[in-house]
Amino acid sequence: MNKRIYETLELSRVKQMVAQYLQTAQGEEELESLVPSIDEVVINNWLNETADGLKVQRLRGGIPIPKIENIRPQMKRIEIGADLNGVELAQIARVLSTTGQVKKFIADLIDSEIEFLRLYNWAEQLATMPELTRRLQTAIDEDGYVTDEASPELKIIRNNIRRSEQTIREQLDAILRGNNARYLSDTIITMRNDRYVIPVKQEYRSVFGGVVHDQSSSGQTLFIEPKQIVDSNNRLRQHQINERQEVERILSELSAELVPYQKEIIHNAYVLGKFDLMNAKARFGKELKAVVPTISPENHVYFKQARHPLIDQTVVVANDIMIGKDFQAVVITGPNTGGKTITLKTLGLLQLMGQSGLPIPAGEESQMGIFHEIFADIGDEQSIEQSLSTFSSHMTNIVTILDQVDEHSLVLFDELGAGTDPQEGAALAIAILDALGAKLAYVMATTHYPELKVYGYNRSNTINASMEFDVDTLSPTYRLLIGVPGRSNAFEISKRLGLDTHIITAAKQIMDGESQDLNEMIADLENRRKMTETEYLEIRHYVDEAAKLQQELKDAYSYFFEEREKELEKAKKQANTIVEEAKEEAEVIISDLRKKQLAAGQAQVKEHELIDARSKLDNLHQKEDNHLKKNKILQKAKQAKKLKVGDEVLVASYGQRGILIKKMGDNNWQVQLGILKMTLPESELQTVAPTKEPVQRVVSTIRSDNNSHVATQLDLRGKRYEEALNEVDQYLDAAILAGYPQVTIVHGKGTGALRQGITDYLKSHRSVKSFEFAPPNQGGNGATIVKFK
Repeated sequence: MNKRIYETLELSRVKQMVAQYLQTAQGEEELESLVPSIDEVVINNWLNETADGLKVQRLRGGIPIPKIENIRPQMKRIEIGADLNGVELAQIARVLSTTGQVKKFIADLIDSEIEFLRLYNWAEQLATMPELTRRLQTAIDEDGYVTDEASPELKIIRNNIRRSEQTIREQLDAILRGNNARYLSDTIITMRNDRYVIPVKQEYRSVFGGVVHDQSSSGQTLFIEPKQIVDSNNRLRQHQINERQEVERILSELSAELVPYQKEIIHNAYVLGKFDLMNAKARFGKELKAVVPTISPENHVYFKQARHPLIDQTVVVANDIMIGKDFQAVVITGPNTGGKTITLKTLGLLQLMGQSGLPIPAGEESQMGIFHEIFADIGDEQSIEQSLSTFSSHMTNIVTILDQVDEHSLVLFDELGAGTDPQEGAALAIAILDALGAKLAYVMATTHYPELKVYGYNRSNTINASMEFDVDTLSPTYRLLIGVPGRSNAFEISKRLGLDTHIITAAKQIMDGESQDLNEMIADLENRRKMTETEYLEIRHYVDEAAKLQQELKDAYSYFFEEREKELEKAKKQANTIVEEAKEEAEVIISDLRKKQLAAGQAQVKEHELIDARSKLDNLHQKEDNHLKKNKILQKAKQAKKLKVGDEVLVASYGQRGILIKKMGDNNWQVQLGILKMTLPESELQTVAPTKEPVQRVVSTIRSDNNSHVATQLDLRGKRYEEALNEVDQYLDAAILAGYPQVTIVHGKGTGALRQGITDYLKSHRSVKSFEFAPPNQGGNGATIVKFK
């Protein structure tokens, strides 16, 4: 792409805004070399990296990248056998330590199952060298100082240096505090030529002997190394030489250790630079509330609520800018200072930013195209050196553009055809737009010529646009109006400013009729636009409400199925628990039968014992709803529907016949069973043919048959009060028919309400002889033993 467009649209200033967030020299190089691409794959990768950077910024505050210098010169020196100093090694150590930190950071993102488009691909290219990193960090601190831990020898040497310095200071302190202090210019210890000295008055130089290393500017003070510390200073100096030699040896050794890993280290720095640029783009995007646009396969550009990035974001007016889908040329008309030029620059600059992989200051769902070239003729380019007028300068530029433009080009014209006779300028502008249209180029042009308003209205793939102007405030609103050409507001402005109405009327009469009609047409279009905008906002409100309601319904629907699945799962677990409990009880019953069989020897187990065991097994069955046609309960229910007073029925639970006396409620009947009257549910009754058997024989059958069906104990724990009393009533009648002398009713202790209700009921029952609480080992006052007459 031509480099001139970068300067015209000020892409470099946008890159400077991104640069302020960079931390690494490699990142700065990456940004410096960044230019818009025309390769869709490359652009898509860049935008995906920007999206990843924004995601990391939002979730974790960005990738942890510290300040890193350019290490390529150092690695080049290692390659040719040179040794690095401490600062240079510290810079390389920072690259290696940062590599480890970033790898750990990204491993945490992987463990959190956060998806990224490109981040993990770059992370896989980082090579960690833990041993080398540890060695460098141990030997070199962040400022490049070789630490005492770099080698055992260095540690010993530095300990010797410290002891020698301590000895020298003690000797000099003794001189400063002794009688010889009066010969000194000042009671301080200083250094000259890396040796410890004291300031002595010139006239007393012979008192201390030793070596004179320096004198003051006045010559009155000599800096003397007393003779008694010369040997100590010599020893210190030798230790310092040993230290320097050992440090040089360590630096040489560390430099040699880097040689096998130079390619990996350089690539690590390159990848960290990529991460640094991703961070910078994300922080830039966050600052401008920018988004990552999608790429339109059809090259349709639609920047929703687009803002120019170089204008203060608190005052800039956002506009929807579109081109390519319904029209390939946009003609913007309107007064000066209305924002036409900024609109042109916004379109071009955002497109350049998108093709550079940068986030753009626009709304979500914005989409960009891919242009091989973006041309612009913007501003006054009059050249004094070339003796070109404004018109000539513009025309020279336009000629160059027309020679290079094709269907993959975006062309931006500011004040097309200006600088010459209006009629000729308008004609040239129309001809230029036609030539660009023939080459299928995308064009956005601004103009003052009214002829171009008609051109935009009549030409296919071309649309008029304007910058809104508020006549009431006499100021532009900077809002772009697509589909409405700009109109002259001279009459309205003059009227607002107090110009005589007679003058305005005369001006209107002088004005060409066609121009007047055009202005009236534009005014009508503006009114229609405002009406449409109002209706759109109203419809938008209802659409938002409908979308909200639909989302609520979706959420409720999802919640319903979620809860249903939970309940089904809970029911299955409960069913499995019941089955397991039933199996365990069945095993106990079967085991008991086996024991009885073994105890009986050759004899058979008694019939009533088998019947009782079968009854217990039957009681394990859990009642359930079953809508199948063969279900016995449904069959009994159908039969029950046919019941009527006087029918003879078989009571299934007692195995005896009875006569229906009357219906009690919806699903219960009062049945005469011998001498007893019982209220039984319809599901227990089956119609049978009448029999002539004596009543006594029926009673006998009841007692022998029901002995195996009625338990000697009734458990009411967990039942409601009314339900419990109803069961007691039916149970006592069944127990009497079975011929039991006594039964046990288990009601539990609880609050005592159920126990008291059962006590009151037993007192009034005509067949109860007596009742009392069970012994302590059988439940105490939680159970009642009832004896019959």
